[in-house]
Amino acid sequence: MFKNHPKGLLAAALANMGERFGFYTMMAILVLFLQAKFGLTGTNAGIIYSIFYFSIYILAFIGGLIADKTRNYKGTILIGLILMAVGYFLIAIPSPTPSPNKVLFLTLTCIGLFVIAFGNGLFKGNLQALVGQMYDNPEYGKMRDSGFSLFYMFINVGAIFAPLAAIGVRNWWLGKHAFQYNSELPALCHAQLEGTLNAGSTASLTKLSTEVCGSPVADMTAFAKDYLNVFTTGFHYAFAVAIFAMAISIVIYLVNKKNFPNPKKVVTSGNAIDPDAIVMDIKEVKQRLYALFAVFGVAIFFWMSFHQNGLTLTFFAKEYTDLSIMKVSLGSFTLKGAEIFQSINPFFVVFLTPLVLAFFGWLRRNGKEPSTPKKIAIGMAIAATGFLIMAVGSYMHHLPLHAAIDPKQGGIPLDESLKVTPFLLIGTYFVLTVAELFISPLGISFVSKVAPPQYQGIMQGGWLGATAIGNSMLFVGAVLYDSVPIWMTWTLFVTACTISMFTMIFMLKWLERVAK
Repeated sequence: MFKNHPKGLLAAALANMGERFGFYTMMAILVLFLQAKFGLTGTNAGIIYSIFYFSIYILAFIGGLIADKTRNYKGTILIGLILMAVGYFLIAIPSPTPSPNKVLFLTLTCIGLFVIAFGNGLFKGNLQALVGQMYDNPEYGKMRDSGFSLFYMFINVGAIFAPLAAIGVRNWWLGKHAFQYNSELPALCHAQLEGTLNAGSTASLTKLSTEVCGSPVADMTAFAKDYLNVFTTGFHYAFAVAIFAMAISIVIYLVNKKNFPNPKKVVTSGNAIDPDAIVMDIKEVKQRLYALFAVFGVAIFFWMSFHQNGLTLTFFAKEYTDLSIMKVSLGSFTLKGAEIFQSINPFFVVFLTPLVLAFFGWLRRNGKEPSTPKKIAIGMAIAATGFLIMAVGSYMHHLPLHAAIDPKQGGIPLDESLKVTPFLLIGTYFVLTVAELFISPLGISFVSKVAPPQYQGIMQGGWLGATAIGNSMLFVGAVLYDSVPIWMTWTLFVTACTISMFTMIFMLKWLERVAK
């Protein structure tokens, strides 16, 4: 599989697995943790989620600038790995729930999230730049797209297990305290403590508390406090698992550091030339930068849509999806929870990447492989199809407004018999993953090919910066989810991806010419 690829590719991918493990831990549980820990609404949890994911990617621009200025990519990457581990440690420290000082402890949580984001900013784009530099060697140049696809596949191996580990640790901690998991209970418990339950929601709390305890509960307020504290402490310990994944990545990176390339010098035409330096005309540099900025602008709308998998799609899994058949049994131990859906996307990445590579390889051998910009346009169309599946499925099931099932707004959680099959989300994740494979690794490949060598780090940061801007708009999904029919929420993302597709098609010939 790695034949005809540079020696350092696999090592770089394995070093990145810890970052993906932590990323998908966050993708799986962050908004659920914020709601269970602090009783936040979906909109408020969505705003914090959006800011965090914006910070992760916009700080990659800063990280790229630092590495380009210092030409010390390897050292910048190492500092990033260490900072991410420190950030996970900060949010893994348990604190009491219900919180005695919500503002203080929410602030401390946000500080931990910022440390993770800053470490990620130093790490992510610069490692991608190093991988791109491996393919600047003419011996490997024609394998650039497939190399980045392999890199993307292997970094997602850790992502498969992150949500399962998070669920396992959380449910193990609940079991140690004689509780069972139930996705509806945190919201009901917070509503009980805030006094917002109506008669229907009170009946739901009584029923579910009996189910998770195995016997009737006498003091519902005491139960609500106890269940929330145990539930969120399990989440804290789930974050701690990411620390071990980061430690493994640090070891792999240090052992293989010597296999990564050192950046070459770059000079403009007319200057004294080092025989090993890369020469590039100023006009060509500008054309390349304009092309990259155009692709960055299109990518914004894909990421605004795609990263709903950790926000509104997670809300949908928790509140509208029948989770009774969505569980993994390991002997007497059962993994069950909305978070389990976050393992589906990385699983499909690993499973589908060889098939996509084989397909592109077949096209290449027959002289029919589409250009990288054309692949990205196709990916946008596929992403629109994924959200169209969600829109049609939600409309056909006549799903009620979120306010009607939210205990904090006086609603009654949806009865399990009225929830949709998990195969709606599984099918959507399948289609969105195919779109991701056409866009994310190939977008990184496009940047590494087109970016002027002296701007490799900052342009990889620019790609991630476009992702950041898309992530800053994630909260729009949460606002719509709370206020309009569910099918209309997904229709917004169908529209965004479709517009992005047509924009890429309009720019196609120009982008292909610049990328030659």
